[in-house]
Amino acid sequence: MTSFPAAARRVRDDALTPRARLLALRECALHFAPYGFRATWHHLVVNARIPQQLEDDLDSLRRAADELEEARAVWRERAAALQERRRREKAAGRRVPRRADRAFGDAIHLYCPDFEQHPTDRLVTVVRRVIAAHDSRADPIVTCVACGWALKGESRCCPDCGVLPQGGKRGHRPPWLAIGVAERWTKTWRRETSR
Repeated sequence: MTSFPAAARRVRDDALTPRARLLALRECALHFAPYGFRATWHHLVVNARIPQQLEDDLDSLRRAADELEEARAVWRERAAALQERRRREKAAGRRVPRRADRAFGDAIHLYCPDFEQHPTDRLVTVVRRVIAAHDSRADPIVTCVACGWALKGESRCCPDCGVLPQGGKRGHRPPWLAIGVAERWTKTWRRETSR
């Protein structure tokens, strides 16, 4: 597996075949998947309008890579600022990170158990909301960090955007989602889906 920047360069490389560029976009989504891989992939396919026949709109791959890269840049900037602050705190003798900082970490922790139900805003908008929610110490059980919906203490997915409060376990899939998942995912991978 290559790095995100290398994969993003391959997505934009017109000398490569459309299939190779699509697989490079897949690598980008494997490196940075704010909603989990499948939901992030569905988001990119729908928002960038990636057609079934890639030759019909090769710029769609570039649009998807641009959206993903823009959100990743905002997240990396925030993670770098957090690391710098932790470095200063450690130098001052505070070895144990704050509880909120432990939850933030290097990866974004949104999870959409149903990959077709995710925030529809641009990824960078959602990432900025998550950062703002973290900074304000919003309770993810009370308010969805991705869209701001009032959850009223529910532990189920946000009814507005599909994000599971507090991230959830990546391998966890509610039983009601098992029906037709393989078929729906195949349609998404083949870009036969629309929202």
